[in-house]
Amino acid sequence: MGIVDVVSECCSLPRTHRHLKKRRQFQTVEMKVRIDCEGCERKVKKALEDMKGVSSVEVLPAQHKVTVTGDVDAAKVMRRVAYKTGKRVEPWPYVPYDVVAHPYAPGAYDRKAPPGYVRNVVSDPSAAPLARASSREARYTAAFSDENPNACAVMIQLST
Repeated sequence: MGIVDVVSECCSLPRTHRHLKKRRQFQTVEMKVRIDCEGCERKVKKALEDMKGVSSVEVLPAQHKVTVTGDVDAAKVMRRVAYKTGKRVEPWPYVPYDVVAHPYAPGAYDRKAPPGYVRNVVSDPSAAPLARASSREARYTAAFSDENPNACAVMIQLST
């Protein structure tokens, strides 16, 4: 064993990963919190701005939506808001209506959703089976759509 091997062995990092902390990922956490007044908005903002790893907090009181960005854990953020404010917190349940194949099907459409949003039925398959179109349904819908230049020919062939 040479001198270089001895020096490199002394200066090397420990072989165990015990000392290394798992680094949090920069992420965006969206949640639904009932916000009735400016006081509620201020309380939610104050609870989150003091949290370690939070880089920005955006509160939209009209939509009851809170967006937090930073090196945070989603579960910890939601627990902190619930604990500090005493309000019920849930993950943001809505997606833009462009994402869902049939946004006005039962189960996807929600009257309480903000404008342009519907329930997130894409991630939960048991929520609304009518909101997700199969490939056969998509073909039939596309055959009779206004964008299809051959739709009139298809209609004439079916009627005869």
